Amino acid sequence: MIDIDRLRQLIDLMVEHDLTEVDVSDEDQSITIKRGVAGGFQVSPQPQAFAAPQAAAAQPAQSSPAPSAPAASTADDGLIAIESPMVGTFYSSPDPDSPPFTKVGASITPDSVVCLVEAMKVFNEIKAETNGTIERMCVKSGDAVEFGQPLFMVRPA
Repeated sequence: MIDIDRLRQLIDLMVEHDLTEVDVSDEDQSITIKRGVAGGFQVSPQPQAFAAPQAAAAQPAQSSPAPSAPAASTADDGLIAIESPMVGTFYSSPDPDSPPFTKVGASITPDSVVCLVEAMKVFNEIKAETNGTIERMCVKSGDAVEFGQPLFMVRPA
């Protein structure tokens, strides 16, 4: 189980020393914390597996999912993706009763908050980091998102 106080201390140290990645491991687990471009954090707990070489050879190899190829559609030519800086849950509004942060056709600036991504009970504001117009929403509110997954497609201004 992850010690939340220890995790908070590591995040505070990362911010204090302007670090982008920290790896910590012991006999039981390994934790990697990465700061995303939008100021959010990605935490990847990974249990340590100590298997004998024969057992490891008997298990099928697991490969990571291949990165998604950019859409070949000519409608996407010139569009910029706003990508998720972490694994989590996408929310288009601050709460169910509020309007969405942005919508298709809205003009955005680099400081515009476009959504929230919740990871480990922390709601991270995701900023556009570009000027332009939202052309397409790639996910729905409540969807699970992966690191680097396109959330919005933007026509640059």
